[in-house]
Amino acid sequence: MRASVVVPTYKRPDLLGRCLAALAAQDFDPAEFEVIVADDAASEATRRQVEAFAAEVRPAIRYVAVTGRHGPAAARNVGWRGGRGDVMAFTDDDCVPDPAWLTAGVAAVAGGAAAATGRVVVPLPDHPTDYERDAAGLEGAEFVTANCFCRRSALEAVGGFDERFAAAWREDSDLHFALLRKGLEIVRAPAAVVVHPVRPAPWGVSLRQQRKTLFDALLYKKYPDLYRRRIRPVPPWDYYAVVVSLGTAAVSAGLGHYRLALAVLSVWAVLTARFCARRLRRTSRAPRHVAEMVATSALIPPLSVFWRMYGAWKFRVPFV
Repeated sequence: MRASVVVPTYKRPDLLGRCLAALAAQDFDPAEFEVIVADDAASEATRRQVEAFAAEVRPAIRYVAVTGRHGPAAARNVGWRGGRGDVMAFTDDDCVPDPAWLTAGVAAVAGGAAAATGRVVVPLPDHPTDYERDAAGLEGAEFVTANCFCRRSALEAVGGFDERFAAAWREDSDLHFALLRKGLEIVRAPAAVVVHPVRPAPWGVSLRQQRKTLFDALLYKKYPDLYRRRIRPVPPWDYYAVVVSLGTAAVSAGLGHYRLALAVLSVWAVLTARFCARRLRRTSRAPRHVAEMVATSALIPPLSVFWRMYGAWKFRVPFV
């Protein structure tokens, strides 16, 4: 068995079916690779879906239920540790690998590299929303688990994924940094292409996404130098300025210093308006989207700072 493809999933049958169809259409010899679906919901419906699909196609497709610790990192660990391939290929259930994806990825590590990272394509409409444009940042990411390949020996050397990353955020950067810290070679595989369509999102989705920033604190705790060099060179001082100005205005008003409160509140308004304008640049001008940007731009800085501080407390690290 040359390769094992690991696909974590969680209650997304339509997306999973599309991904499995793309994997069944790979130009790789179906006798030399397997697909492992790691179901983080341990759902009977997903098990039946995978087994029904596996009965009709090659390569071998196996279902494994994830129990105990949960999250994409834990699911990927269950998948690769149960795989039989020398190379572990990772993609997600909402991705569509190109027919030559696996061939190109396995070839990239054939020369002795420990890992390879492929190319992610995120199709966007002519006038994307802020959420869609943010999702398209995957195209420029240095190392993402939507499209990467690792030798089993390399994963064993770093202990796999850190399961404390319980959400789909920074767990791929953590693996990347672990490989770099070990001095293992990572190469590019530009011919290994995965299409990552943007999923529909509810109004105000950016507010829920702020919770993920608590895992930045964990990544910083483990790899402070790499985090500053490759993720965020400086803290988000603009967010802190918004929070400080808003807090100062509230305290000043509470103490009866209304002129000072109004002056500081004006600073908050300017900073928030600038943030909103930056998010609207090159995005949709639909009234609903503009209203969403105005409302969420006022809330994102304090929410982000809160979750960053919570992450610093949770993981016991001086992180701003």
